[in-house]
Amino acid sequence: MRPNVLVIVADQLRADHLGHANKDLPISTPNIDAIALESRRFTRAYVANPTCMPNRATIATGRWPSVHGTRTNGVTLDWQAETFMRSMRRTGYKTSAIGKLHFQTMGWPYEGFQLADIEANAPEVLNDLPDARFYSGVGEGDEWQQWENSQRHREGYVDLPADYYGFDSVDLAVGHGDRPSGHYWHWAKARGANLEELAGWQNSKSRRADWDQVYVSQVPAELHPSSFVVERATARLKDAASSDDPFLCFVSFPDPHHPFAPPAEFMPDLDPATLPLPETFFASHSESPPHLQEIAAHRGTPPEDPTMTWAPTVEQFQDALRAQIGQIQFVDQAVGKIVSAAREATKDRPLIIVFTTDHGDLFGDHGLMLKHFVHYEAVTRVPLLISGPMLDVGLDDRLVSSADIAPTLLELTGSRGWRGIQGRSLVGKSKKPWRDALIVEEDQPFGLEGMSGPVRLRTLITPDYRLTAYAGQKYGELYDRSSDVEDTKNLFGTEAHKQERGEAFEKLAREMMAIADEGRKPMASA
Repeated sequence: MRPNVLVIVADQLRADHLGHANKDLPISTPNIDAIALESRRFTRAYVANPTCMPNRATIATGRWPSVHGTRTNGVTLDWQAETFMRSMRRTGYKTSAIGKLHFQTMGWPYEGFQLADIEANAPEVLNDLPDARFYSGVGEGDEWQQWENSQRHREGYVDLPADYYGFDSVDLAVGHGDRPSGHYWHWAKARGANLEELAGWQNSKSRRADWDQVYVSQVPAELHPSSFVVERATARLKDAASSDDPFLCFVSFPDPHHPFAPPAEFMPDLDPATLPLPETFFASHSESPPHLQEIAAHRGTPPEDPTMTWAPTVEQFQDALRAQIGQIQFVDQAVGKIVSAAREATKDRPLIIVFTTDHGDLFGDHGLMLKHFVHYEAVTRVPLLISGPMLDVGLDDRLVSSADIAPTLLELTGSRGWRGIQGRSLVGKSKKPWRDALIVEEDQPFGLEGMSGPVRLRTLITPDYRLTAYAGQKYGELYDRSSDVEDTKNLFGTEAHKQERGEAFEKLAREMMAIADEGRKPMASA
C-alpha cells in the first residue's frame, strides 16, 4: 500500500534551534522532537543554496539552482519544471500545499534601493538576468509568473491554476512575519482582522526602537499566519481522508524567518540578558573576506535592506533570539496539531513525515545575523528528519543535500523520476559509494560594501574542510573542519596551506562538473 506523505518546511531555521538539537538554549519543541525520535535524523544536511527561492526550487526538483534556473530570489521557477509533487500527482496522489511556497516571485521591489537607480548609476551592480519566459517555454508575457504576487493577492482573492507545480490545491501565505499576503490575507480579513492596523513594527506596543525586525505582534495567535497554516492544513487533510487515494500534504510555515515578531501569547517569559551568546560572537574577522570585515565594522546599525547580513549588538541579538524562540515554539505547537491530523487522516496506510527548512540563519555566529554573502554552517546546515517505512530510526552522518529530498520521496512512494535529477535517494544502501563532497551555490544580482556585484559564491563542503570561492576575487575561505568546526581560522591565504587550497579547488572543479546540466537527451548520433 502506497504511503501518505506529510512534508513540513520551516523558513530560515537553524539546525540547532530545536530542543533536541541544542541543550544550551532554553527552547521547547516537543512536537518536532517527537518526530526526531521516530526519524532518520540527518546530522550533516546542507542546502544547495542558502536563499529562499533557489533552495525551495531545489527541494521540489532535486536539481541545483544553476541547473533548474532559479539561482537567486526574484527568478520564478520554470512553470514546466519536473517536481516530486508533479510526479506523485501523476501516479495517483491527492496533493495539497499550505503556507509559503515561494516558487514564484512575490513581486517585491529590492529593499533599500530601486533597480532603475542601480541601472542608471551603477549598472555593474545588477546582473542582466534573463527573462524567465525564455527558458520556461510558456511563451510571451509575464502572467504565468504572477500567481504569488503579494499585491495581486491583496487586491482580490486569487484562485491558483490546477497542477500548480504539482499541487491540486494551494492555500498561500505570501511573505513573512505577521502580515503576509496571499490567501491568508483574506482568511484573516474574513475573521475581522485589519492587518493594516494590527500587524507590523509600526503597530506594535513593544518593539526595539533601533531595529524594526524585532517586536511583539499585535495580531492575536488565533489570527496569526501559523494558525492559518494549521486550519487550512487540517481541512485539506480531512478532505484527503475521504478519498481512497494516497495524499501528499506540503506544509510550509512563514516563520521563524524575520521579522522576529511572535504574538504576545508566545513571547517567552525570559530575560533576554540570560540568553547565551555563540562562542564566535566576538570574532575579529581579521582574516575574513573584505565584505565581512566591512559588515563587522558597523556593528549595531541595521542595514537599509532588512534582508541583508549585518552585525548586531549583544542586546539586539538577545532580543531577537528571545523573539525567535517564541516563533519557533509557536511553529512547534502548530506542527503537533498538523501531525495529529495527518495521522488521523492516514487510516491504514503508512505515513511518511519529512521536516526540514529552506536555509538557516547566522543568528549571532561570528557576530552576524540573517544570511546572504556568507556560508558559515549556521546558514548552510539545516534540520532534516524523515520518518516512515524503509528508513531506520537513528542518526545519519552522510553529507546530504536538499536536492536529495525529491529522489527520496520518489523512491518511498514508488513514483517515477525524470532525466536530470541530481540528488540521490537516502533510502537503503546504494551500491554506488556515497558522496564525499557537496556543492553550495549562491548568486546575488547586487553587491554590498566591500564586494561589488553581481556576486557568485561556490562552496565545497567535505568531512575535512570547507572551501568558499568568490567569482572574480583573489581572496576566499578555507577552513580545516577536523580541528576548527566553528570556521574561526581562515587558511586560504597562508603559504603553509597552499597545497591544500589547490587540492580543494581541484575537488571544487570536479564537483561543479558533476552537477552541470546534462541538457536534452540526444535523439541520434548526429
